[in-house]
Amino acid sequence: MLAIRFDRFGGPEVLRPVEVAAPVPGPGEVLLTVEAAGVNFADTHQTDGSYLGADALPYVPGSEVVGRTPDGRRVLARVSHGYAEQVTAKASGLLEIPEELGAAQALALMMQGLTAWHLLRSAARLRSGETVVVHSAAGGVGSLAVQLAREFGAGRVLAQVSTPDKERLVLDLGADAVVTYPLTEKADIVLDAVGGDLFDRALDSLASFGRLVTYGNAARTGFTPVDPARLGRLNASVTGFWLRPALAAPGAVAGPLQELLGLVSEGRLKPVAGGSYPLAEARRAHEDLLARRTTGKIVLTP
Repeated sequence: MLAIRFDRFGGPEVLRPVEVAAPVPGPGEVLLTVEAAGVNFADTHQTDGSYLGADALPYVPGSEVVGRTPDGRRVLARVSHGYAEQVTAKASGLLEIPEELGAAQALALMMQGLTAWHLLRSAARLRSGETVVVHSAAGGVGSLAVQLAREFGAGRVLAQVSTPDKERLVLDLGADAVVTYPLTEKADIVLDAVGGDLFDRALDSLASFGRLVTYGNAARTGFTPVDPARLGRLNASVTGFWLRPALAAPGAVAGPLQELLGLVSEGRLKPVAGGSYPLAEARRAHEDLLARRTTGKIVLTP
């Protein structure tokens, strides 16, 4: 079967289509035929070695798929090595999805939807009426966070984006305004996956008792060390978030996913489907993602 693998760390150029043997399900697992595999920014960190050690090589990335079980059920699943025509998944973790739900929309709810949900509920602990700023608001996580912030009771939802097209998208999704720094109003919550200079400017824009939630470093420039005295003067806090350990907590997956699917079925949450790339063109998908040429959820299709 076809899979995408890298044998050394690097940029998108290390991703190669290869023929490998189909995986064999272990106890409690099921073999899935992949309809679409989700692409996440975390996959680029796996590829460049930020998330993996050399002992993991060679490696097939990918953490989520929509696929078919041998008995024909269409399911959403968390997996390892999802950039492939077939994958194995834990039978207990499969979530059946309706035929009419697009694969990209379904995949948007897995890693990115759960990230947006936990950023607002678990990390930021959003309270009714608060002002939320979402960085990279047209991306997979950001486009959902904009909508969920409104759904969860935010008073104002402000978006940070990089192009006019993305500005139109986030306003259509319900953002009150597109902002640049310095802000003209203080923020109670800032969700930041960029880091670098944007992190520093966001920290200085927090209201008293504001929370800056950092969950990525797309800038790849490193962070300025945060001085506790600075936080004291700002009367603010910085919270870190990483989805992988968060998902190990009881109730961290099934309940939020069911809530997200319910919001989609009611038309109150609209996952943004981005580009669809042939599986063999995973390199191009990563190039576009890193260059910020994408919006919403992008997927690979065998």
